[in-house]
Amino acid sequence: MNYAALSYAALFRATLPETALEIAALLVIVVDLGFLRKATLPIRTAFAAVIGVAGCIAAIWAVYAAGSAGFSAGSDLLLAAGGSAGVAEVSILVLTAITLLLFVDTGFTRNPGEYVSVVLMAAAGGMIISAAQDLLVIFIGLELLSLGLYILTAFNKQSGKSAEAAIKYYLFGGMSAAFLLFGFSYLYGLSGSTYLPRVIYGANVTGTQGGAPLLAIALVMIAAGLGFKIAAVPFHLWAPDAYEGAPAPAAAFIASVSKVASFALLISVSNAALKYFQILMRDSHVTGRVGFVYATTGVIVRGPQHTALNLDDGWGLILVVLSVASMVLGNLAALAQSSVRRLLAYSAVAHAGYILLGLAFFSRTNASAQAILYYIVTYGLTTIGAFGVVGVVERATGSDKLDAFLGLHKRNPLLAAVLLVLFLSLAGIPPLIGFWAKFNLFASVLNPGWHGFFKGPVSSLPAETLILVALAIAFSAVSLYYYLQVLKRAYVMPASDESPINVHPVTLAVLLAIAAAVLVLGCFPALLQSWIAGFYPGM
Repeated sequence: MNYAALSYAALFRATLPETALEIAALLVIVVDLGFLRKATLPIRTAFAAVIGVAGCIAAIWAVYAAGSAGFSAGSDLLLAAGGSAGVAEVSILVLTAITLLLFVDTGFTRNPGEYVSVVLMAAAGGMIISAAQDLLVIFIGLELLSLGLYILTAFNKQSGKSAEAAIKYYLFGGMSAAFLLFGFSYLYGLSGSTYLPRVIYGANVTGTQGGAPLLAIALVMIAAGLGFKIAAVPFHLWAPDAYEGAPAPAAAFIASVSKVASFALLISVSNAALKYFQILMRDSHVTGRVGFVYATTGVIVRGPQHTALNLDDGWGLILVVLSVASMVLGNLAALAQSSVRRLLAYSAVAHAGYILLGLAFFSRTNASAQAILYYIVTYGLTTIGAFGVVGVVERATGSDKLDAFLGLHKRNPLLAAVLLVLFLSLAGIPPLIGFWAKFNLFASVLNPGWHGFFKGPVSSLPAETLILVALAIAFSAVSLYYYLQVLKRAYVMPASDESPINVHPVTLAVLLAIAAAVLVLGCFPALLQSWIAGFYPGM
């Protein structure tokens, strides 16, 4: 990398959204500790949340104002703009603003300014991850996000579960960072670069010249590090404790923003691999569509467009194994949970498995990236709403157990309606947005191995692809059972306590808006698809 070619003015322009968040983070501390020290806690919390939301709005404007230029050092792109990076950045900012609004009525901390400041800085780390195209920038962004998440998990000082969850999260996170950095160091040694396309090109060329064992070790180490970030099996053990012990707004932030950032990073890795594969295709005169599983190892595929999953492949096989393990264990473990928070944690593991399947069959067109982005955006929005409802019920009943939701439709009909919409969407029931997210994702999985999704017969699909998609659909059906367990208690089973559950007006308005968005975008799925496609030039 040519550091002499760095333009700090261009760097400032490219990082203007992150700068807006950091300014807001500093401002909220100054206002909270300098001007509102003697004010009541609700007033301090409201001011902190408003400043944080204003910072998110300013950052969204900066994302759109930045365009699609990005930031480069010489010929190496460090921070991308537009495309998947733009979608992920705006999504992170919107989701962060929603979690801050849900924070208004919580009261779990006497330091709202510090809490909002940490949330904003963690969101800035997520945005860096989403745009990063360089190994060093990726690691910096991951650590900035991760350190913020550890702190947020432990923010409820009155809860022993919060402290325990934070310790576990921190220990697992530190170990995963070591694995990731170890894998990055091997990739740098194999390629001599930290720029993603050069890394993939150099590592694959070296791998064909005797460096294959080192490349395999690097891939496994990186899969372990990134698998932790997305809570994929077997790197998911932190998730149930963190989701259960963290304050509800913090758990919502972890479940949504960190997932969007991490999967946006995996999309960047996939796109970089496909750039390398396009070079192979150009040099070898190869035509046709080939899945991402071939792109990552440099295997030149000759022949027709019908391609099957290569189970001897390294990175593709790793993604498929993680995907299947996450879908199976996540859904089966969720069936046995009595805590709704832990149920949502194992549900998150299962959803990570579905998305990993899309990454394993990543295509050269924008269809795969847009399907994955569609999924993570809708999942993040729905999960924040689910944790918002859980937080309200938990504050009213003192528990997040399944029986805490008994008779919810009588205690607060609007809250029960929100829960109904969100959980059915997570299960993939039409016409809610969760159905279209899964439909688009599974269609993108089938597309790379099929000559025209609406043209060829089903028999033209590779057997492995059909089996994996069928498995994903089957376990989506399994997930409906445990979501219905919560809804059955909310609507069918009688309540031992029918006293009304009061909800703060801001919290109720946010939850109703989320439910309305899930319903409207489900009825008109092209709205979100068009918005995502707008970040891709020429679409």
